[in-house]
Amino acid sequence: MNFDALFQQQNALPTIPKVVQEVIDSFNNEDVSIDEIAKKLSADQVLSAKLLRLANSSYYHASRSVGTVDDAVLMLGFMTVRTLVVSSGLTGGFKAMPGVDLKKFWRYSLHTAIIGKWLAKQLKGNSDFAFTVGMMHAIGQLVMHAAMPENMLQIDKVASPYDSRRLDVERTSFNYNFSDVGAELAKRWRFPDNFASVILAFPEPLSATVFEPMAAVIHIAAWRSRALENNYSAEELQATFPEDVAKKLGISATLILNDMPPIAELSEGMEDLIA
Repeated sequence: MNFDALFQQQNALPTIPKVVQEVIDSFNNEDVSIDEIAKKLSADQVLSAKLLRLANSSYYHASRSVGTVDDAVLMLGFMTVRTLVVSSGLTGGFKAMPGVDLKKFWRYSLHTAIIGKWLAKQLKGNSDFAFTVGMMHAIGQLVMHAAMPENMLQIDKVASPYDSRRLDVERTSFNYNFSDVGAELAKRWRFPDNFASVILAFPEPLSATVFEPMAAVIHIAAWRSRALENNYSAEELQATFPEDVAKKLGISATLILNDMPPIAELSEGMEDLIA
C-alpha cells in the first residue's frame, strides 16, 4: 500500500477526544487559556479520573492529595498535565487489532518516554517534550497494522516490532517505515513541527541534515527500551549501545548502563497511563 493510500483508510487513523485535540493545539498557542482547558478536562470524566490517578501516583510524589484537575495543574504544572493528557489520548485512541499486543506496545513506548525524559533532564533539555514524543515515536506501527493487517503480519514474521531491523524491513517492503507514518500523523494532528521532525529523525539521528539532539535522545531511549523487551544481557547491552549517537550528544555508555536508575524504578506509578 502506498503512503498516501495508508492515510485514506478510515480504520487506520485513531480517534482522539476533542478535548485532547484542543490540548494538542495548545502547544502552538502562546495565549492558551489554561483555565479554559482545565474546565474542559474536568468535564471529561474518563480523562480527568485517569489524570488524577496519575497525579496522585508515586511517580509524582505530590505533597498532598490531588482532588481536581485545577489541583493537578497547580501541583504538577500545565506542561506536565498536558503531557499526561496527550499520552492518555494516544493510548486510548487505538482499539484491539489483530497481531498486535497493545499492552506490550504501550509498555515499550512508555519505557522509551520515561528513559527519554530522564536523559533529557540530564542534558538540560525539555523533558516533557521528550516524554510525549517518546510515547509517540512508534505510533506509526499501529496505523500501519490497522490499515494493512495482512502485510504487517508478514513483516512481523521477519522482524518483530521490537527488532532493531524492523525499520529497514518496513522500508524495503513499502518504501516507508513507521517513523515516516508517525511523523505524518503528528502533522495531521497539528502537533508543532518539531514533533514530526524528531519522530522522522530518531531512527538515524546522525543522518539528518541538521542534527536534532532530541532525536538522538529518543534513539537511545528506544534502543534501551527494546533491549528490555528482548531481555538483553549486560554483554548484549554493551555490544549494541549506540556509541556514535551518544558521543554526538556528549554522553557515555556509563550514564545509561550504570548511572541511570533501573527502568522499573523510573516508571513506578505510571502503569495507569497504559492500563
